[in-house]
Amino acid sequence: MEQIIQVTGICVVGALLALVVKRGSSETALLLTLAAAVTVLLFLAGAMEDLVAFLEELGEQSGVSMDLFIPLYKTVGIALVVKVGSSLCRDAGESALGSVVETAGAVCALLVALPLMRAVLSLLRELMQ
Repeated sequence: MEQIIQVTGICVVGALLALVVKRGSSETALLLTLAAAVTVLLFLAGAMEDLVAFLEELGEQSGVSMDLFIPLYKTVGIALVVKVGSSLCRDAGESALGSVVETAGAVCALLVALPLMRAVLSLLRELMQ
């Protein structure tokens, strides 16, 4: 609960500063927004370690191969990066680049998920025999 309050505070202060600075220099405002985003990501790094450790424990105790969990984790990571990246592009007035980031993210997510899709296909083949 404390973390989300701190993250929200960082983001609101960053947004307000960017709004004030935007009148004089839109480039500086974008840099302030980017700095706030990076600060939040660095702030959450410790929490991410706990989450990753739990997910590894979950994978080990479930008996399911980690090879099946890794594409899922990577896909979620790609989705988070794409969300932030496309929003930053749109904030900079480059909505076309934001759309390109989203399209590239979708392609990358599908590529990362290929091992998982192959495993599902293999399982379906076994069930059909």
